[in-house]
Amino acid sequence: MPGPTSHSFFSQRLRLHYVDWGNAGAPPLLLVHGGRDHCRNWDWVAQALRQDWHVIAPDLRGHGDSEWPSDGNYNMAGFVYDLAQLIHQQRLSPVTIVAHSLGGNIAIRYAGVFAEHVRKLVAIEGLGPSPRMMAERQAVAPAERMRRWIEERRGLAGRMPRRYPTIEDAFRRMQEENAHLSPEQARHLTVHGANQNEDGTYSWKFDSHVRVNPPADMTQEDLETLWGRITCPTMLVYGKESWASNPQEDGRIRHFKTAEVVAFEGAGHWVHHDKTEEFLAAVKAFI
Repeated sequence: MPGPTSHSFFSQRLRLHYVDWGNAGAPPLLLVHGGRDHCRNWDWVAQALRQDWHVIAPDLRGHGDSEWPSDGNYNMAGFVYDLAQLIHQQRLSPVTIVAHSLGGNIAIRYAGVFAEHVRKLVAIEGLGPSPRMMAERQAVAPAERMRRWIEERRGLAGRMPRRYPTIEDAFRRMQEENAHLSPEQARHLTVHGANQNEDGTYSWKFDSHVRVNPPADMTQEDLETLWGRITCPTMLVYGKESWASNPQEDGRIRHFKTAEVVAFEGAGHWVHHDKTEEFLAAVKAFI
């Protein structure tokens, strides 16, 4: 079957990219990728769902084929605004969202603010840092957090994006990042996630400044309030081999009214890649 078509929309003066898998008469389904990733990482999921859904997958600002903010700042409010603009401009409400990691965090916040616009939500490890990590961050004085942020930004300003001599070198780096990936998956993600530079080398598409956490964000209490405002059925997905904290075990699930936690054996952080068929079966049944 033919692949998706590329489109653009504008948000905060940035030209942002998304792909559309067609079937415009079907219910809308948004697939939102995670940090340092890109919209084509959803291709296996999109292919499986495109017959029954109008699937759209955006590139977050600073990722994939979307523009980078000129100031290199990436805060959660901007990401949530971008998602709100895509849903508003394309008239996707009420929308079903499947999102991963950073994308899951964005989608969860959006659903807490605009509960009436989200039909169902699947978030793969999208709650952000564990309660323990959040407590450690909050224990750092605001002045020290700002100092660290400035030092990180200054360090990144002096760094050039890493260049790989060949696409095969980038492919091997992709395999190192996630040992669960098959060679076919790793090659697909590499081809769509890298650009060839003028000198013939290859670099990842994402802006290196996305690595830096902003010095301030919503408090844990504010986030928990947002979680409690979500009214749509919600599935929180976790890989049992991931570094992420399971909300069923760390207590965060209690802040949700309609959420369930589904954990997958033999999967790490990228559950939709590591256990694609099992993940799809669970998502199809849920949405």
